[in-house]
Amino acid sequence: MSSRNLISDVAGVRVGHADDTKLGSGVTVVVFEQPAIAAADLGGGGPGTRESALLEPAMTVERIDAIALAGGSAFGLDAASGAQAWLAEQGRGFQVRTARVPIVPGAILFDLLNGGDKKWGRYPPYRELGYDAAAKAGVEFALGSVGAGLGATTAGLKGGMGSASAATAAGVTVGAIAAVNAAGSVVIGGGPHFWAAPYERGREFGGRGLPSPLPNDALTFRTKGAPGENTALVVVATDAILTKPQVRRLAIMAQDGLARAIRPVHTPLDGDIVFAAATGTKPIADPIQALAELGALAADVVARAIARGVYEARALPYAGALPAWKDKFGS
Repeated sequence: MSSRNLISDVAGVRVGHADDTKLGSGVTVVVFEQPAIAAADLGGGGPGTRESALLEPAMTVERIDAIALAGGSAFGLDAASGAQAWLAEQGRGFQVRTARVPIVPGAILFDLLNGGDKKWGRYPPYRELGYDAAAKAGVEFALGSVGAGLGATTAGLKGGMGSASAATAAGVTVGAIAAVNAAGSVVIGGGPHFWAAPYERGREFGGRGLPSPLPNDALTFRTKGAPGENTALVVVATDAILTKPQVRRLAIMAQDGLARAIRPVHTPLDGDIVFAAATGTKPIADPIQALAELGALAADVVARAIARGVYEARALPYAGALPAWKDKFGS
């Protein structure tokens, strides 16, 4: 496996960002070089999604061309239309006789009150940002305050885009990308230690480990205190050959990664969702144990991606903006 430690370590997966610092928002598009079998698991109580019903295992269309993640709350759902337009130019899409329709599920996070200028006129900019992000998609991409994570925040710290990858003992790769705009906290007791520390590989988010002992206030309930301004958006990809119900199970298991990295999570106004996609190039040994191993590893990778998103973030250039992790705790 490549050493990028990104979701693009799954062959055939590319990622592009487009954002606007003045706007304080942006879009991230995950593009699949070949249509991928996909499903999703929704954990949050306040979702904003497009084409999510199509991802149910009983639905006819199995494969998708891309996934769009965006800021902008419901306005950001336009991002998928922009990505769809770019894919149509490439001749991509689900074929119906002579017509092709690119299939682009999407989800949004709320960043409308982060200090950026949201007075965009009649139409929001997310369709164009979605087009640009899809056009820029590649195997190398930035982390932190970029794309859909540009305007993201968490409880007490700037949020952002994170990614990570790993491989099973049999060599099946799984990667994740996360836009972290959670209501909860990703650090323990407001300090430098990440809840995801047990899953860290190397020093990918600072290498601080867990505090010993845990601070007395470690389990204190901490949130932004602003209902509706939340959500963690996650895409998990693997090169395993999986059926649509198996991909759904992968998404369900990967959702546990949010609980390993964020406290609290899946609150009433979080829109937390995990998309999962299988590019289908490597067989798994059996449909039970091997899938269970892959799902368990996916949850770990999601937790790592979330922590990396906050670790790599930078503060927004607005008065009163939340500090970034590195602003408070160094590198």
